[in-house]
Amino acid sequence: MKPLPRSFYNRDTMVVAKALLGKYLVHVVKGIRYIGKIVETEAYLGPHDLAAHSSKGLTKRTQVMFGEPGHAYVYMIYGMYYCMNIVTEPAGHGSAVLLRALEPIQNVRERTNGPGLLCKAMHIDKQLHGHDLLSQDLYVMAGEQSESMVIVKKPRIGVDYARHWAKRHLRFYVKGNAYVSKR
Repeated sequence: MKPLPRSFYNRDTMVVAKALLGKYLVHVVKGIRYIGKIVETEAYLGPHDLAAHSSKGLTKRTQVMFGEPGHAYVYMIYGMYYCMNIVTEPAGHGSAVLLRALEPIQNVRERTNGPGLLCKAMHIDKQLHGHDLLSQDLYVMAGEQSESMVIVKKPRIGVDYARHWAKRHLRFYVKGNAYVSKR
């Protein structure tokens, strides 16, 4: 099981958001390998995207987003759930892809149809903020390639505050997959 190369993440954020669909997220905790197939993502395009955390500029919280591609940007929402993004594009850009839903593949027993549920089921928390996804304990690897996979594009969820950015079709999911968070 081999992590995807950094060059996979060092591309246009929307390209990466779609390319992540069907790939496997792997987290090894105390020798146990948790694996889920990525079936839903959202693209956050950088400081000009009013829904992106990087729209507030370079802060201690967003520093990872402005760093090297292929790192985990993990943060807490509602004071109780963690969310994981993957940093994309060259350093300084401030863009990332939110992982919204996974199809359980190995040792994942809890619900994964939402970014907070996904992190809980995969044992992802703030300790993994800034983690290099080219490591051997948290990474994305190639999955099953399916030529029949149809990608649906919809507006992102929960970003109504972002004005016209809330309506942009920057959420991508595998059509017909039972683990997608919201159709």
